[in-house]
Amino acid sequence: MTNTAAEAALFQPTRLGPLTLPNRLVMAPLTRNRAAADGTPLPLMATYYAQRATAGLIIAEASRPNAVGQTYANTAGLHTSAHVEGWRRVTDAVRAEGGRMFVQLQHGGRVGHPDNSGRAPLAPSPVPLPDTIHTATGHQPALTPRELTTDDIRSTVADFAAAARKAIEAGFEGVEVHGANGYLLHQFLARNTNLRTDEYGGSVAHRIRFVVEVVRAVAEAIGPERVGVRLSPGLTVNGIDEGDTDAIYAALVPALAEVGDLAYLHLVYADPDAPLFRRIRADWPGTLIANPVLPAAQIPADGGRSAAERLLAAGADLISLGRPFLANPDLVARLRAGAPVNPVRDKGLMYVGGEQGYTDYPTWNPAGPTGNSGHPATADSGHPTTADSGYPATVDSGYPTSSRRARPISSTPSATALVDPAA
Repeated sequence: MTNTAAEAALFQPTRLGPLTLPNRLVMAPLTRNRAAADGTPLPLMATYYAQRATAGLIIAEASRPNAVGQTYANTAGLHTSAHVEGWRRVTDAVRAEGGRMFVQLQHGGRVGHPDNSGRAPLAPSPVPLPDTIHTATGHQPALTPRELTTDDIRSTVADFAAAARKAIEAGFEGVEVHGANGYLLHQFLARNTNLRTDEYGGSVAHRIRFVVEVVRAVAEAIGPERVGVRLSPGLTVNGIDEGDTDAIYAALVPALAEVGDLAYLHLVYADPDAPLFRRIRADWPGTLIANPVLPAAQIPADGGRSAAERLLAAGADLISLGRPFLANPDLVARLRAGAPVNPVRDKGLMYVGGEQGYTDYPTWNPAGPTGNSGHPATADSGHPTTADSGYPATVDSGYPTSSRRARPISSTPSATALVDPAA
């Protein structure tokens, strides 16, 4: 695809399985800690997502499939009837505005704490997170997780499938299985967090097994055309060191393709110049969503459009953006018109609850002097960059963390990312 064709394609309708999308822009899953303490989505979340319904597809924030999978306080769940009812209010609101939604299913694994979930964390091996965990009472030392038994693994796989069925009951068009960013599925893939010697550890073929089993169970529960998978090859977030990245994804991507005609594969830190990106594009026969690397300090003045067009030209089918959609509920219209974008405001506002920094971003006024809120749409392109995933680059909590660097696989040093809680 040429750059000119990519520019035109970004705003053209396309198909995603049985869905017709009005454009190729996807709102990335953004953890924003606005759910009730028990994980039930609140009415404010319905307002927030409905404001952004012009996205070709919205992927709703990470939602746990069981209680022990909770990461941080006020994150959403999908394992109780209250969760289903709360999410149904959200999907109804988005559908009323003409939108379409998937929801991300995430188990935190070792990224969890009893102060948040009421349960001790579970993980592939008893290797603790090398960081603190944010709780309602402040940052707490990470605990050494209990190693999952084979029975635990089977029940966790079943919980993912049950959560997928609840997602459909709640009105979502499908689900995204979160295999990225240092959470449970990614922990099984990485050599430093998976020290097992059974059929789920050791060789690459064994380490990818849990991910494939989860995806297969979810696909069998709701149909493969309703299932996407998110991956972050080489990302060192949450203390992950995969060790043999090329080998992992050379095995995992074809194995996922064999599960069935899945809805999509979603890549974080997608670098169109990286050999691994090109390898995955060649190996993946279906729809590929690419999430670009954008400046960490602030979204670019073009809202990420040029990065999106580069990825489309490199073979991506859809483009996911996080912070640009957070700060610009009418992002599609702004990008199409080349209008100024709202910059992201105080990062702390993303995670403290309430409307501020969440549902109070203004829409574009073409007749106005600035065309936005009046704030300058700065592009700190000289700053270190981060994947525009909607997640912080080390702890997927939305809470400020240390300045540890997160390193994706890339062909250029510029893709090395400074930790940015507002990614």
